Amino acid sequence: MRISPKILLTTAAVFALAACSSEAPSAAVDEGSTDAMMDSAETAAPGTVVDVAVGNPDFSTLVTAVTAADLGATLAGEGPFTVFAPTNAAFDKVDPDTLSALLTPEKKDDLTALLTYHVVAGKLMAADVVKAITDGGGTATLTTVQGAPLKATLDGDSVILEDAAGGKSTVILTDVDASNGVIHAIDTVIMPG
Repeated sequence: MRISPKILLTTAAVFALAACSSEAPSAAVDEGSTDAMMDSAETAAPGTVVDVAVGNPDFSTLVTAVTAADLGATLAGEGPFTVFAPTNAAFDKVDPDTLSALLTPEKKDDLTALLTYHVVAGKLMAADVVKAITDGGGTATLTTVQGAPLKATLDGDSVILEDAAGGKSTVILTDVDASNGVIHAIDTVIMPG
């Protein structure tokens, strides 16, 4: 499936802006940092999804990856976008050699595919995702900007994303508003296949 240049440019913009962050990386999202993420989202007028990611130290690895893939300008675009954003702790679960290789210029296409697999066109708030799961009889299939499907299910009150490879990630923070979409933090990097 061919991804439109407009979607790729918008995705690149979001992630490129995120890469400009000067914040120190954080090892994991704990309850305190989750509360801080929610407090900062509630106290200031939201910027783009890129601005929000850049402003949060728990997304510094994501910002680095977006910069390496030249996706910042895309995600700073009009949107709207729903970004399932892996935290630094999620990236810590990826084999370090694999992650390092993905950040090289030779693997830029693979990195772009990986990152755009975390983005869905449109603004899906948590309630929208839960409704889609309920309406789908327990499963919602989301089409990512990368083109591959992503399955969403519920485990109690938690939304679980299942990637094309069968890997699973839990949404750990929802509805971080941005001017051009919404971010939901996830605890594991999802893979397009």
